[in-house]
Amino acid sequence: MIRRLLDKPGSVDLARFQATVAEAARLEPEVRARPELLPPAEAAIGSAEFCAVMREAAVRTLGQRPYDVQLVGTLALLHGHVAEMATGEGKTLSGALAAAGFALRGRRVHVISVNDYLARRDAEWMAPLYQALGLTVGWIGQGSTPEERRAAYSRDVTYAAVSELGFDVLRDRLRTDPADLLVPAPEVALVDEADSVLVDEARVPLILAGAADPGRAAPEMATLVRRLSRGYHFEVDDEGRNVFLTAKGTDTVEKALGISLYDHPGTVAEVNLALHAHALLTRDVDYIVRDGRVHLINPSRGRVALLQRWPDGLQAAVEAKERLAPSETGEILDSITIQGLLTRYPEICGMTGTAVAVGEQLREFYNLEVAVIPPNRPCVRVDEPDRIFATADDKVAAVVEEVAAQHAAGRPVLVGTLDVAESERLDLRLRARGLAPVVLNAKNDAEEAAIIARAGARGAITVSTQMAGRGTDIRLGGAAEEDGDDAEEAVRRLGGLYVIGTGRHDSSRLDDQLRGRAGRQGDPGGSVFFVSGEDALLTAYAPDAPLPDADPDGVVRNPQAAWTVGHAQRVAEGVNLEIHRNTWRYTRLLERQRAELLERRDRILHGDAGARALEDACPERYAELRESAGEAAVERAGRQIVLFHLDRCWAEHLAHMADVREGIHLRALGRLNPLDEFNREAVPAYRQLLDEIGRRSKETFESVDVTRDLAGQGLARPTATWTYLVQENPFGSEWDRVFARVAAALKGRRRRR
Repeated sequence: MIRRLLDKPGSVDLARFQATVAEAARLEPEVRARPELLPPAEAAIGSAEFCAVMREAAVRTLGQRPYDVQLVGTLALLHGHVAEMATGEGKTLSGALAAAGFALRGRRVHVISVNDYLARRDAEWMAPLYQALGLTVGWIGQGSTPEERRAAYSRDVTYAAVSELGFDVLRDRLRTDPADLLVPAPEVALVDEADSVLVDEARVPLILAGAADPGRAAPEMATLVRRLSRGYHFEVDDEGRNVFLTAKGTDTVEKALGISLYDHPGTVAEVNLALHAHALLTRDVDYIVRDGRVHLINPSRGRVALLQRWPDGLQAAVEAKERLAPSETGEILDSITIQGLLTRYPEICGMTGTAVAVGEQLREFYNLEVAVIPPNRPCVRVDEPDRIFATADDKVAAVVEEVAAQHAAGRPVLVGTLDVAESERLDLRLRARGLAPVVLNAKNDAEEAAIIARAGARGAITVSTQMAGRGTDIRLGGAAEEDGDDAEEAVRRLGGLYVIGTGRHDSSRLDDQLRGRAGRQGDPGGSVFFVSGEDALLTAYAPDAPLPDADPDGVVRNPQAAWTVGHAQRVAEGVNLEIHRNTWRYTRLLERQRAELLERRDRILHGDAGARALEDACPERYAELRESAGEAAVERAGRQIVLFHLDRCWAEHLAHMADVREGIHLRALGRLNPLDEFNREAVPAYRQLLDEIGRRSKETFESVDVTRDLAGQGLARPTATWTYLVQENPFGSEWDRVFARVAAALKGRRRRR
């Protein structure tokens, strides 16, 4: 118990799993001697026999014998935990063995990944294992057709990117024919990179939109704010999460627009959006421009966030800032957060390299416990203390010198930067020193596998924005087929891969994931982080705790400096946790309302509940239509009418609640609790929604011709729909933004008076 406490493990005791695996080792010769591999019976799932059979299945089909620790991880997953397994410890195989165990119990399993590439790779890689056990497997990607998706969902085990699964769930919510449904009832979710999906991206809403509107007229505001100067016309708060006009800025905007600004709330919103896009969102840090479009960058993985966008107004403002044509916008028909998507599953488990740091959130939001799986071989990586500098220039110069020194010795170096712009600046500095780094960032992530395969070669220099969720190990010596064992041994003698971080991340987990690229499976390796007092982490989250004075060489050696860096990171993690909690508090009631409404919708879709409701509401009209058109036609029309108005009213309810939430924090000025006020608005609004569905359905049924196409009689659905993700809270919580905006407005009014 003391050892586990000192190791800061999760709360799951592994003793019983380890005993089961030890017993499986004794059964291994017997199972190996069987000519045919018979899958274990359902009652044996999780037993020693199960472990022995699954180990032999992996040997026969994949040529891989699972380590004891991989089987321990498998058992932890089968018992509904999150397994923390270090980089290179074989999470993919452990997950497949667990998925097979659930499937052999008759449970439908969705293995949820962070991207299409990993979903396809893992499904195809593990397919022989599943087939040997009599199971079927499929995968879903962004380019999958409806037929391919239906086939994949019919398999025992389905691999899918979390976004694609969510979009299919949303599309199913608008189906009007049961035969068109794709996604089966949720049973088991096995989540890869669980901390990223369940925590980092939990509050990201997935959106289904339709009935496109023309893009907003943002170019005028973008032109206006380009003329404004920071410190004179506008100010940015200390944490860089909000921007607001000064009194002089307000006067300038009012003269340019010819209005009294705060008498026009809509114009205030447009100006603020343009100002936020201009002052707070930075090209090649928060987004890139490629092929004439704005692409957001996933802050935790350094990749382009596929299909992701900001809320429409801010998206349009950024596009106007970059002088691009506005992208399509439209009415939100339905949405679901990733957390809401995953809590639909009766059973959730997952695996990742860094779960302990978010153990509190996993327990709070999903009732999940963390099982820390020890490595197969002890980690011998040398993690050096941070090297802290007074200025960013001193830090970058030191990074370049360190890379040059390690390269001169022949040691492969992986440099992890915080954003695209930094990776490109560092690339230029290294090339100026005569070095030839390879850059992996959001602009060339299609070349990711090839770049990572070469990152462990002798003398290689790789500069990357984030390594979380890359899904590929760095082999010492480079790709096996290229360099072989001699090259691997040569790099081992040099000390293995050396990881350099150019700054601490907002989350210690991202630091650990970067470190974890070195020292896999007992390999030698090293890591060090370079930090400066001008880094965004310190200026945003520890502005009142300056670093101690630096020595003449620019290095801060006072032990207080390390405490300050750790303090800033802890504050950042606390802020992000509070945003997660706050978002879930507001979405939880809507999720319950959505679930109740979906139950009602399913009764209508799969039965005659819609027709019976209309028969009760309009008995004479129902009898008349049944006599003239027949029972089947009336039931079919009744189903379509009620479904149309249910979906229409839900979209309106979402729009109304979005408006309520946007302004709810203003009520705090009257000493009211914003969350209580939101719930007080949401409950009667939902009751009104139910009444409105009945009223509109009755009104339509009284006048519609059930023998004709209903779409031409006012029941036309969107001709096209599209899906995307919204990055909420790009500048912090609504509380911070609204109060800063209100304070600035009041301050500006007082100055003018």
